Amino acid sequence: MTIATETASAVTAIAQRAKVASRALAAAPRSVKDAALHAMADALLTRAPEILEANDADVRKGREAGMKEGLVDRLTLTPARIEGIAAALREVAALPDPVGEVVRGSTLPNGLRLRQVRVPMGVVGMIYEARPNVTVDAAGLGIKSGNAVILRGGSAAAQTNTVIVDVLAGALDGVGLPRDLVQSIDAHGREGAVALMHARGLVDVLVPRGGADLIQTVVRESTVPAIETGVGNCHVYVDASADLGMARRIVLNSKAQRPGVCNAAETLLVHRDIAEAFLPLAAADLAGAGVTLHADPAAAALAGVPTVPATDEDYGTEYLSLDLAVRVVDDLDAALDHIRRWSSGHTEAIVTSSLAAAGRFTRELDAAALIVNASTRFTDGGQFGLGAEIGISTQKLHARGPMGLAELTTTTWLVEGEGQIRE
Repeated sequence: MTIATETASAVTAIAQRAKVASRALAAAPRSVKDAALHAMADALLTRAPEILEANDADVRKGREAGMKEGLVDRLTLTPARIEGIAAALREVAALPDPVGEVVRGSTLPNGLRLRQVRVPMGVVGMIYEARPNVTVDAAGLGIKSGNAVILRGGSAAAQTNTVIVDVLAGALDGVGLPRDLVQSIDAHGREGAVALMHARGLVDVLVPRGGADLIQTVVRESTVPAIETGVGNCHVYVDASADLGMARRIVLNSKAQRPGVCNAAETLLVHRDIAEAFLPLAAADLAGAGVTLHADPAAAALAGVPTVPATDEDYGTEYLSLDLAVRVVDDLDAALDHIRRWSSGHTEAIVTSSLAAAGRFTRELDAAALIVNASTRFTDGGQFGLGAEIGISTQKLHARGPMGLAELTTTTWLVEGEGQIRE
């Protein structure tokens, strides 16, 4: 038996156990699922020192390998971040159970009673990189929505994820649910990820979360249905009518509050009519936060701080770092044209006091989230009140935007009659 065949067999066995475990969870009442989520949160806090020790080793290894600081930030756990992750599990527990929710229903003229209800997907696969918080988010959302999860978290977070999966599985066991509801295939490397992509019939849906190369590889090669999450080449457009103080706060927060995440702004567009008044202030704010500005000639002339020339590559880049492309545009139409060309369809924001400009911006652009007068950083499952997210979908089928509990369910039609037959 070759290594590839051994790997495929091992991943198939994991998926088969997950399928069996998912059937037990599908029948579990909300009280059991919520108890599991609280037990998982408690276990994370209890074993935080062990998790942090493993994470320190992963972070050291990443830095030694030259990992970008944005990815290091995503990889890094702290006591406060573990507390936040545990709190997110408790927030998910407090949310309504989507399973059994009636989406719609009716009674036909022949007396048949129809209900379309939410049911679990079954087995959800996740392929992601350098994000141990996703391990917990995926497990928590999976349990609440009645699904087993199979996780491929990548080599960069391997030690952290090994401990976290053991913590979560142990918590499930403690409340009488199968440990196999949360499993990892990290031990099987890239071949394991490929085997997961091909586990059609055992894995019901696959969600990639990470860089563009990872996402596109899964979308192209997976025979398991995949929900495409997208990179975040997000824009903030400051309109001629914008309140400059508001715009400064929004731009700085969108870029610098946490630059290594997909909802951070990567390009700033400024209307020419306010560029002279706004750009020196905004550029000073950004430079003070350590941001390097990649500016077009008009923006560079007004910035008042050192800049580097912007290129088309800059406009198309998801930096995930303290870098920001800056461009002066003639009007709203020019801003819309720029965004349509370069947007990844994740999040686009406008700062304006014009209802007409806001209306055009939200009607004429196509993205998972369109924001008026607020930071791009709000495109997040937790911020949207979903408790957590399994990813942010930039596709248009089934799920779009932050994916919470409802997006991890499908539906079934329940039909009740009294002996009706079709004529």
